[in-house]
Amino acid sequence: MKKTKKWVAALLLLCIGSGLSAQPLPTEERNETYDHRMEWFGKAKLGIFIHWGIYAVRGVSESWSFYNDYLPYEEYMKQQGGFKAEKYKPEEWVKLIKESGAKYTVITTKHHDGFALWDTKAGQLSAKKTSAAKRDLLTPFTDEVRRQGLRLGLYYSLLDWSRDDYPNKTKTTKRYDIKDDPARWQSFCTFNFAQLKELNSTYKPDLYWFDGDWEQSAEDWNSKGIVELLRTPNPDVIINSRIQGYGDYATPEQGVPVVRPKEKYWELCYTMNDSWGYQPTDTNYKTPQMLLRSFVDCLSMGGNMLLDIGPKADGTIPPRQVEILKEFGRWTSKHKEAIYETRAGIPAEHFHGGYTTLNREGNILYLYLPNRPNGPIELKGIANTVHRAWVVGNGSMLNHKVYNKLYWSSVPGIVYIDVPEECLDEQITVIAVLLDGPVKLYRGEGQVISVN
Repeated sequence: MKKTKKWVAALLLLCIGSGLSAQPLPTEERNETYDHRMEWFGKAKLGIFIHWGIYAVRGVSESWSFYNDYLPYEEYMKQQGGFKAEKYKPEEWVKLIKESGAKYTVITTKHHDGFALWDTKAGQLSAKKTSAAKRDLLTPFTDEVRRQGLRLGLYYSLLDWSRDDYPNKTKTTKRYDIKDDPARWQSFCTFNFAQLKELNSTYKPDLYWFDGDWEQSAEDWNSKGIVELLRTPNPDVIINSRIQGYGDYATPEQGVPVVRPKEKYWELCYTMNDSWGYQPTDTNYKTPQMLLRSFVDCLSMGGNMLLDIGPKADGTIPPRQVEILKEFGRWTSKHKEAIYETRAGIPAEHFHGGYTTLNREGNILYLYLPNRPNGPIELKGIANTVHRAWVVGNGSMLNHKVYNKLYWSSVPGIVYIDVPEECLDEQITVIAVLLDGPVKLYRGEGQVISVN
């Protein structure tokens, strides 16, 4: 008998709350629960990642600068004295993020250096206790995210290179082995659970973005226990893949996938330049067009993009990053029908432009044109009849014509669509093609005339 979502959630809570291990649900129920949880994420398409911490003071690599021995640990931690956040205006941050077209945002509550943006009671390093800011910087931001109607994601590093009870400190310094000192490791795990419980009860996020899982096994992290801890009060919280096999979606980093990832849901986390946090010497910014091309590439493969910004230590967002977010906002506002209610498109060989998506019903095909077409654009292998084509965000109806459709052949003709110069967007033009039903593709090798 099919169970309702509420019944399933209640069963999980009962099992966890009673101290029993949550047993795997039947496949049908498990898939139903999972799809319900992931529904908003699948429609969100664009999120904004925020890397903000003491590393912004000198503009060094976040945590890695001391881990890789580029900077002594003590020098790295001195940056707490310059982390003032004196111009921090979270309402303006969130307004800009929302303007970009993003539906969710993920902020670094604590990176691998152990410095927490919130007023943690479990640890000693925090914006309020040990930085010049002398206040909780996370809560005002999360309040604004909720107030302005975005989904909230919290980044949390499972490892903590500053803790004396964590095994590793730098790539050349190790404190101890877990197998040799399990009590010390348990002390760290107790701390980790305490911080996660604080975040979970205080902020009730929609998503957790874990990082740092590579240093230990799922068993050592107690990944299963972490997920149960977080989902006990919040069964719908989404968890990324970096928790040793217990996550909901994949997170390829920097490198855009060439083929669609095998996971049903995935997200490309991506920088505007070459750095996650603020580094004034890194001026290697991609253009808005380059970033939008990567974005539509993700859309065409059914994924999301999590685009990163790195605020300065004073709490301001670098002008180049602001400009990019505003241009994203212009483009996403104009083309929203071809973004948020779409799914992965058709194989690239059917459209010479490469990037396509489909609406949920599958009868509108969206074509993304990052370059100015030299003549009509071309669709091949479309077995449907094309009813009409138009420019998204512009409304101009476009002329189209079918060539090479022979009455005796099952091979579809080639659809050519004229796109006038005056209809082109300054970044990426989007064409909508209405079909006579859900898209049907011819995937054969062509047909030869046979003579009997």
